[in-house]
Amino acid sequence: MSALLEVRNLAAAYGESQVLFDIGLTVREGEVATLLGRNGMGKSSTVRAICGMLPLLPVGGGELRFAGRSIAGERPDRIARLGVALVPEGRQVFANLTVREHLAAFAANRFNRPDPWTADKVFAFFPQLAERQHHLGNRLSGGEQQMLAIGRALTTNPRLLILDEATEGLAPLIREEIWTCLASLRAAGQTILVIDKYVERLIALADHHSIVEKGRIVWQGSSAALDADHGIWHRYLGV
Repeated sequence: MSALLEVRNLAAAYGESQVLFDIGLTVREGEVATLLGRNGMGKSSTVRAICGMLPLLPVGGGELRFAGRSIAGERPDRIARLGVALVPEGRQVFANLTVREHLAAFAANRFNRPDPWTADKVFAFFPQLAERQHHLGNRLSGGEQQMLAIGRALTTNPRLLILDEATEGLAPLIREEIWTCLASLRAAGQTILVIDKYVERLIALADHHSIVEKGRIVWQGSSAALDADHGIWHRYLGV
C-alpha cells in the first residue's frame, strides 16, 4: 500500500505556545490508523495541523504530504478539496439546516468514483437519519448528530476520513452502531484516521497506532503489539 498521508517532524503552536513537537506518522491507502493518548496531549492539535487549521511553525515546522504532494501551509478548504474529510470533535452540525440539506451542501465526487456517497446512500447506511431527514440539526440526538457528521464527511467522497473522538459522549448502543459502520467503511477500502479512547475496539478495527504524549509521538506499532503490551496502556492511556 502506498502512503496517502505522510507527516514528518511536525511542529505547531497556538500563538507563542508550542503544542506539537516532531510529530511523525504515516497512513497508507486503504488502512485504518489511530491517534491515541490522554486528554490534552495533542491528538486534536495534530488533526487540526493536518487539516490546515493550526499553522505549522514558520521555521522547523516539518513536512505534511498528502497523495504525494505537500499540503504544508495550504488553506483548510484546499486540503478538503484534495480529499481530506474531518468529522470534528463535538460534531458541529448546523442548527438551521435539515439533515438532507447538510448532505446536499457538502456533496462532491471530485475523484469520479463509480459508486459515490450520496444522501440516499448515507440514509441506507444510517437508517435513523433517513427517518429524520427533514429535521433541523438542533433537533437531533447526540448519536444522530454524530451519524450526520460522518455522513456529511462521506458525501465529499474523501480519500482520507478523519474522526476526532468518534464515539465521545454517545450511549452504548449508538457507540456500537458507529463501530459497526467504521468496520463497514474499512471493509469497503476507506482510508481512516481515528481518535477515540476505546482501545479494545480500536485494536480490533485498526492496522496501526500512534500514541501522543505532551505533543510528541511516544509509541507506534501494530494492533498485535499494542494488544500484547498492556503496560503501554497504563503508561500512556490511563487505562
